[in-house]
Amino acid sequence: MPELPDVEGFRRVLSTCGRRCVTDIEVRDAGVLRGVTGRRLRKEGEGRRLGKAWRHGKWLFAPLDGGPTLVFHFGMTGSLWCCSPDEPFAVHDRLVLTLDGARSLRYRDQRKLQGVQLADEAAVGRILERLGPDALAVDRTQLTDLLSARRGAVKSALMDQAVLAGLGNLLCDEILWRARVAPRTPARDLSATTYRQLHAAMGRVLRTSVRAGCVPPRRSWLTGRRDDSESLCPRCGRRLCFGRVAGRRTVWCPHCQP
Repeated sequence: MPELPDVEGFRRVLSTCGRRCVTDIEVRDAGVLRGVTGRRLRKEGEGRRLGKAWRHGKWLFAPLDGGPTLVFHFGMTGSLWCCSPDEPFAVHDRLVLTLDGARSLRYRDQRKLQGVQLADEAAVGRILERLGPDALAVDRTQLTDLLSARRGAVKSALMDQAVLAGLGNLLCDEILWRARVAPRTPARDLSATTYRQLHAAMGRVLRTSVRAGCVPPRRSWLTGRRDDSESLCPRCGRRLCFGRVAGRRTVWCPHCQP
Protein backbone atom coordinates (compact mmCIF):
# COMPACT_ATOMS: atom_id res chain seq x y z
CA MET A 1 0.00 0.00 0.00
CA PRO A 2 1.44 3.42 -0.92
CA GLU A 3 2.44 5.37 2.19
CA LEU A 4 4.02 8.79 2.64
CA PRO A 5 7.38 7.88 1.00
CA ASP A 6 5.65 6.40 -2.05
CA VAL A 7 3.41 9.45 -2.49
CA GLU A 8 6.41 11.75 -2.11
CA GLY A 9 7.94 9.70 -4.94
CA PHE A 10 4.81 10.25 -7.03
CA ARG A 11 5.15 13.99 -6.37
CA ARG A 12 8.63 13.75 -7.87
CA VAL A 13 7.14 11.94 -10.87
CA LEU A 14 4.88 14.95 -11.44
CA SER A 15 7.91 17.23 -11.20
CA THR A 16 9.75 15.02 -13.70
CA CYS A 17 6.89 15.34 -16.15
CA GLY A 18 7.21 19.10 -15.72
CA ARG A 19 4.81 21.99 -15.41
CA ARG A 20 3.36 21.46 -18.85
CA CYS A 21 0.03 22.15 -20.49
CA VAL A 22 -2.54 19.34 -20.43
CA THR A 23 -3.36 18.88 -24.09
CA ASP A 24 -5.50 15.74 -23.75
CA ILE A 25 -7.16 13.69 -20.99
CA GLU A 26 -8.11 10.08 -21.67
CA VAL A 27 -10.27 8.33 -19.09
CA ARG A 28 -9.61 4.68 -19.78
CA ASP A 29 -11.58 3.51 -16.73
CA ALA A 30 -14.06 5.87 -15.04
CA GLY A 31 -13.97 3.60 -11.98
CA VAL A 32 -11.06 5.66 -10.62
CA LEU A 33 -12.91 8.97 -10.82
CA ARG A 34 -14.36 10.30 -7.57
CA GLY A 35 -17.06 12.95 -7.69
CA VAL A 36 -16.31 14.00 -11.24
CA THR A 37 -17.29 12.71 -14.67
CA GLY A 38 -14.81 12.14 -17.45
CA ARG A 39 -16.53 14.85 -19.48
CA ARG A 40 -16.14 17.45 -16.72
CA LEU A 41 -12.56 16.40 -16.08
CA ARG A 42 -11.70 16.98 -19.73
CA LYS A 43 -13.57 20.30 -19.82
CA GLU A 44 -11.88 21.64 -16.68
CA GLY A 45 -8.43 20.16 -17.28
CA GLU A 46 -7.58 20.30 -20.97
CA GLY A 47 -5.76 23.44 -22.01
CA ARG A 48 -4.52 24.23 -18.50
CA ARG A 49 -0.95 24.05 -17.26
CA LEU A 50 -0.03 21.84 -14.33
CA GLY A 51 1.12 23.89 -11.37
CA LYS A 52 3.57 22.88 -8.65
CA ALA A 53 2.42 19.62 -7.05
CA TRP A 54 2.38 19.22 -3.28
CA ARG A 55 1.65 16.43 -0.83
CA HIS A 56 0.00 16.08 2.57
CA GLY A 57 0.12 12.63 4.12
CA LYS A 58 -0.96 10.13 1.49
CA TRP A 59 -2.73 12.75 -0.66
CA LEU A 60 -1.18 14.39 -3.71
CA PHE A 61 -2.41 17.73 -5.07
CA ALA A 62 -1.68 19.02 -8.57
CA PRO A 63 -3.12 22.52 -9.16
CA LEU A 64 -4.25 23.43 -12.65
CA ASP A 65 -3.28 27.05 -13.37
CA GLY A 66 -6.37 29.21 -13.32
CA GLY A 67 -8.59 26.28 -12.41
CA PRO A 68 -9.28 23.55 -9.86
CA THR A 69 -6.83 21.04 -8.39
CA LEU A 70 -6.31 17.44 -9.42
CA VAL A 71 -6.31 15.37 -6.24
CA PHE A 72 -4.81 11.87 -6.19
CA HIS A 73 -5.22 9.20 -3.54
CA PHE A 74 -3.53 5.90 -4.30
CA GLY A 75 -5.44 3.42 -2.13
CA MET A 76 -3.65 0.07 -1.97
CA THR A 77 -2.31 -0.28 -5.51
CA GLY A 78 -2.25 3.17 -7.15
CA SER A 79 0.80 4.82 -8.70
CA LEU A 80 1.82 7.61 -11.08
CA TRP A 81 4.06 7.15 -14.10
CA CYS A 82 5.67 9.63 -16.46
CA CYS A 83 6.02 8.03 -19.89
CA SER A 84 6.57 8.95 -23.49
CA PRO A 85 3.26 9.29 -25.36
CA ASP A 86 4.06 6.36 -27.67
CA GLU A 87 4.85 3.93 -24.82
CA PRO A 88 2.35 1.02 -24.77
CA PHE A 89 -0.31 1.23 -22.07
CA ALA A 90 -0.10 -1.02 -19.04
CA VAL A 91 -3.18 -3.11 -18.34
CA HIS A 92 -4.06 -1.05 -15.24
CA ASP A 93 -3.50 2.43 -16.70
CA ARG A 94 -6.83 4.08 -15.78
CA LEU A 95 -6.26 7.79 -16.50
CA VAL A 96 -3.85 9.37 -18.99
CA LEU A 97 -2.91 13.04 -19.23
CA THR A 98 -0.94 14.07 -22.30
CA LEU A 99 1.29 17.06 -21.50
CA ASP A 100 2.34 19.32 -24.39
CA GLY A 101 2.35 16.23 -26.58
CA ALA A 102 5.73 15.32 -25.08
CA ARG A 103 4.86 13.47 -21.87
CA SER A 104 2.18 11.02 -20.79
CA LEU A 105 1.21 11.14 -17.11
CA ARG A 106 -0.52 7.89 -16.19
CA TYR A 107 -2.51 6.99 -13.08
CA ARG A 108 -2.14 3.23 -12.74
CA ASP A 109 -4.24 1.26 -10.24
CA GLN A 110 -5.19 -2.39 -10.13
CA ARG A 111 -7.81 -2.43 -7.36
CA LYS A 112 -9.33 1.07 -7.79
CA LEU A 113 -10.06 1.51 -4.08
CA GLN A 114 -9.39 5.25 -4.23
CA GLY A 115 -8.71 7.44 -7.23
CA VAL A 116 -8.69 10.92 -8.72
CA GLN A 117 -10.94 13.88 -8.05
CA LEU A 118 -11.22 17.50 -9.09
CA ALA A 119 -11.38 19.95 -6.20
CA ASP A 120 -11.80 23.69 -5.82
CA GLU A 121 -10.15 25.56 -2.95
CA ALA A 122 -12.99 24.82 -0.53
CA ALA A 123 -12.95 21.09 -1.35
CA VAL A 124 -9.18 20.93 -0.84
CA GLY A 125 -9.72 22.59 2.53
CA ARG A 126 -12.30 19.98 3.50
CA ILE A 127 -9.86 17.18 2.70
CA LEU A 128 -7.14 18.78 4.82
CA GLU A 129 -9.55 19.35 7.72
CA ARG A 130 -9.94 15.59 8.05
CA LEU A 131 -6.19 15.03 8.30
CA GLY A 132 -3.70 15.48 11.08
CA PRO A 133 -0.31 17.15 10.54
CA ASP A 134 2.00 15.59 7.99
CA ALA A 135 4.21 12.95 9.62
CA LEU A 136 7.33 14.28 7.90
CA ALA A 137 6.83 17.77 9.34
CA VAL A 138 5.61 17.07 12.87
CA ASP A 139 7.99 17.98 15.71
CA ARG A 140 8.50 16.08 18.96
CA THR A 141 6.22 18.30 21.02
CA GLN A 142 3.40 17.96 18.48
CA LEU A 143 3.80 14.19 18.38
CA THR A 144 3.72 13.96 22.16
CA ASP A 145 0.59 16.11 22.35
CA LEU A 146 -1.15 14.09 19.64
CA LEU A 147 -0.40 10.67 21.12
CA SER A 148 -0.82 11.51 24.80
CA ALA A 149 -4.46 12.41 24.11
CA ARG A 150 -5.25 8.98 22.66
CA ARG A 151 -6.75 6.13 24.66
CA GLY A 152 -6.04 3.29 22.25
CA ALA A 153 -2.94 1.40 21.17
CA VAL A 154 -0.01 3.43 19.94
CA LYS A 155 -0.04 1.70 16.56
CA SER A 156 -3.74 2.54 16.11
CA ALA A 157 -2.99 6.18 16.90
CA LEU A 158 -0.05 6.37 14.49
CA MET A 159 -2.12 4.85 11.67
CA ASP A 160 -5.09 7.18 12.22
CA GLN A 161 -4.83 9.76 9.43
CA ALA A 162 -6.89 12.21 11.50
CA VAL A 163 -4.13 12.11 14.13
CA LEU A 164 -1.04 11.98 11.92
CA ALA A 165 -1.15 11.95 8.13
CA GLY A 166 1.02 9.67 6.03
CA LEU A 167 1.88 6.61 8.09
CA GLY A 168 0.67 3.17 7.03
CA ASN A 169 1.13 -0.37 8.23
CA LEU A 170 4.74 -0.93 7.18
CA LEU A 171 5.98 2.41 8.46
CA CYS A 172 4.26 2.02 11.83
CA ASP A 173 5.70 -1.44 12.43
CA GLU A 174 9.18 -0.25 11.45
CA ILE A 175 9.04 2.88 13.61
CA LEU A 176 7.74 1.04 16.67
CA TRP A 177 10.37 -1.68 16.31
CA ARG A 178 13.15 0.91 16.09
CA ALA A 179 11.78 2.79 19.09
CA ARG A 180 11.41 -0.50 21.04
CA VAL A 181 7.71 0.10 21.69
CA ALA A 182 5.16 -2.74 21.64
CA PRO A 183 2.38 -1.91 19.16
CA ARG A 184 -0.45 -2.54 21.63
CA THR A 185 0.97 -0.19 24.29
CA PRO A 186 -1.63 2.52 25.13
CA ALA A 187 -0.45 5.70 23.41
CA ARG A 188 -1.10 7.90 26.42
CA ASP A 189 0.93 5.64 28.73
CA LEU A 190 4.26 6.29 27.04
CA SER A 191 6.94 8.15 28.97
CA ALA A 192 8.54 11.39 27.84
CA THR A 193 11.68 9.41 26.99
CA THR A 194 9.69 6.99 24.85
CA TYR A 195 7.93 9.81 22.99
CA ARG A 196 11.38 11.22 22.22
CA GLN A 197 12.61 7.82 20.97
CA LEU A 198 9.48 7.39 18.89
CA HIS A 199 9.88 10.78 17.23
CA ALA A 200 13.57 10.13 16.50
CA ALA A 201 12.79 6.71 15.00
CA MET A 202 9.98 8.15 12.88
CA GLY A 203 12.29 10.83 11.49
CA ARG A 204 15.03 8.36 10.57
CA VAL A 205 12.65 5.88 8.96
CA LEU A 206 10.82 8.55 6.98
CA ARG A 207 13.95 10.29 5.71
CA THR A 208 15.46 7.03 4.50
CA SER A 209 12.18 5.83 2.99
CA VAL A 210 11.55 9.12 1.18
CA ARG A 211 14.99 8.87 -0.45
CA ALA A 212 14.12 5.32 -1.56
CA GLY A 213 10.58 6.23 -2.67
CA CYS A 214 9.18 3.40 -0.55
CA VAL A 215 9.67 1.59 2.75
CA PRO A 216 12.85 -0.28 1.75
CA PRO A 217 12.85 -4.06 2.35
CA ARG A 218 16.39 -4.04 3.75
CA ARG A 219 17.53 -7.07 5.70
CA SER A 220 18.57 -4.77 8.53
CA TRP A 221 14.99 -3.46 8.73
CA LEU A 222 11.94 -5.21 10.15
CA THR A 223 10.33 -4.62 6.75
CA GLY A 224 12.92 -6.88 5.13
CA ARG A 225 12.11 -9.80 7.44
CA ARG A 226 8.33 -9.74 7.85
CA ASP A 227 7.61 -12.03 4.88
CA ASP A 228 10.35 -14.60 5.55
CA SER A 229 9.24 -18.21 6.00
CA GLU A 230 10.97 -18.05 9.39
CA SER A 231 10.83 -14.40 10.41
CA LEU A 232 13.62 -13.43 12.80
CA CYS A 233 14.33 -10.05 14.35
CA PRO A 234 17.20 -8.33 12.51
CA ARG A 235 18.40 -6.86 15.80
CA CYS A 236 18.34 -9.77 18.29
CA GLY A 237 17.76 -12.79 16.02
CA ARG A 238 14.72 -14.03 17.95
CA ARG A 239 11.47 -15.08 16.35
CA LEU A 240 9.09 -12.27 15.42
CA CYS A 241 5.45 -12.25 16.52
CA PHE A 242 2.45 -11.66 14.28
CA GLY A 243 -1.01 -10.44 15.18
CA ARG A 244 -3.62 -7.83 14.29
CA VAL A 245 -3.76 -4.27 15.59
CA ALA A 246 -6.30 -1.78 14.24
CA GLY A 247 -7.41 -4.56 11.90
CA ARG A 248 -4.00 -4.74 10.22
CA ARG A 249 -1.38 -7.48 10.16
CA THR A 250 1.22 -6.42 12.69
CA VAL A 251 4.78 -7.63 13.21
CA TRP A 252 6.91 -7.04 16.29
CA CYS A 253 9.74 -8.54 18.34
CA PRO A 254 8.59 -9.54 21.85
CA HIS A 255 12.18 -9.30 23.10
CA CYS A 256 13.02 -5.85 21.67
CA GLN A 257 9.49 -4.49 22.16
CA PRO A 258 8.43 -5.81 25.56
